[in-house]
Amino acid sequence: MTETTSAKRWYVVRSVSGQENKIKSAIDREITRLELQDYIEQVLVPTEKVIQIRNGKKTNKERVYFPGYIMIQASLAGEVPHIIKSINGVIGFLGETKGGDPVPLRQSEVNRMLGKVDELSVQDENVNIPFTIGETIKVIDGPFNGFNGTVEKINEEKRKLEVMVKIFGRKTPLELSYMQVEKV
Repeated sequence: MTETTSAKRWYVVRSVSGQENKIKSAIDREITRLELQDYIEQVLVPTEKVIQIRNGKKTNKERVYFPGYIMIQASLAGEVPHIIKSINGVIGFLGETKGGDPVPLRQSEVNRMLGKVDELSVQDENVNIPFTIGETIKVIDGPFNGFNGTVEKINEEKRKLEVMVKIFGRKTPLELSYMQVEKV
């Protein structure tokens, strides 16, 4: 194998959907075991960060952006494609004709995919608003903890709710963040 100096291109490996990270780890282990670091630059599973609100708590979750696909930057010389294809869970390379060579991605596609991954990691947290106007909620944080109220206004930009709470028989407006309340 004397082609180690050739430019590494991006390829897409088809894998069993839902097992992308496990298969990526298997590819990484095999690269290290067979000392193929000269041929394979990096293995990447494109993911996006998704923020969910569950029981008033914000949870970050990574979701695979292209289920069933793993990106690999490599110089596919000699046995390298066969080694990758022999890994459990790998179906094959994208774009290959039966018995033909894997087809590398065009640079514009790579930029778009990697740009999407970067854009998603930088993107401002997009939380879907779990409340509606008129809905009854319970305050779970702050000085009014334990009080029930009704959602009057929703301010998406500030991520706040205006809640009408009955205190000593009088309705009082409170401005609370999404994290300070939960649905009743």
